[in-house]
Amino acid sequence: MPSITAGEREMLEGWLEYHRATLAVKCEGLDDTRLRTASAPPSDLSLLGLVRHMAEVERGWFRRTLAGEETTRIYSTKEDPDGDIHVTESDTWQDAYATWQEEIERARAIAAAHGLDDLSARKSRRGERFNLRWIYTHMIEEYARHNGHADLLRERIDGATGD
Repeated sequence: MPSITAGEREMLEGWLEYHRATLAVKCEGLDDTRLRTASAPPSDLSLLGLVRHMAEVERGWFRRTLAGEETTRIYSTKEDPDGDIHVTESDTWQDAYATWQEEIERARAIAAAHGLDDLSARKSRRGERFNLRWIYTHMIEEYARHNGHADLLRERIDGATGD
């Protein structure tokens, strides 16, 4: 849990780290087959798909939006814009987890070089730039929402519940 008396940046970073760790915990102890299981039909969302999606989200907000890097998507394509969610039998936890952790490390490094009021290199659809504070808040929201999905997926897979 993040400190309850932290300053603003430490609080934002603490909650983001908490939610990153929560998603990893939701996946612990499952083999690739169960991690690929879409356990709430008709949705094809799986725990492995969520991890791949969050790797895309980390890359999109920190590398592409904040830093302005010209990166491609990791899993999604023009033909399959939800390719991060669409896992196959050949997709593994080892590969997805490594990719996700690499994107998190890059995100941390990029964020460390910016102040909370620093503006993103790229603009929103409305032509506005995001400050790092907004990006942190959005990332916390994104993880929190998907951790709720992960709770339900994990409970359907093996009954495990918890934070």
